[in-house]
Amino acid sequence: MGAMTKSELIAKLAGRFPQLVVKDAELSVKAILDAMAEKLATGKRIEIRGFGSFSLNYRPPRLGRNPKTGDEVPISPRRVLSFRPSHLMKDRVAAGKKR
Repeated sequence: MGAMTKSELIAKLAGRFPQLVVKDAELSVKAILDAMAEKLATGKRIEIRGFGSFSLNYRPPRLGRNPKTGDEVPISPRRVLSFRPSHLMKDRVAAGKKR
C-alpha cells in the first residue's frame, strides 16, 4: 500500500459524494491545498481538529561535515515544516495497524 496521491484523493472524494463532479472535487482539493500553502508561506500555523497541526520551525545556522572529506561545511538557517498529529489521528492510526 503506497502513498495517496492528489488524484487518488480527488477520485475518492468524488466517489464518496456522487453529487460532486470530479472537476468540482479537483477544484476543492486544489483550493484547500493552495490556502494551506499560502498560510504556511506567511509563517502562520494551521490546525485541523481531529487531524493535526502544521507549523514552521526555525533551524539556526550551524556547522556540518562533508561525509566524504570530513571538512566542516556551514549550513544556512532555514524554516522547516513540521506536522503534529492529533490524539484522535494517533488513535486511528494505531487501531489500523492492529488489523
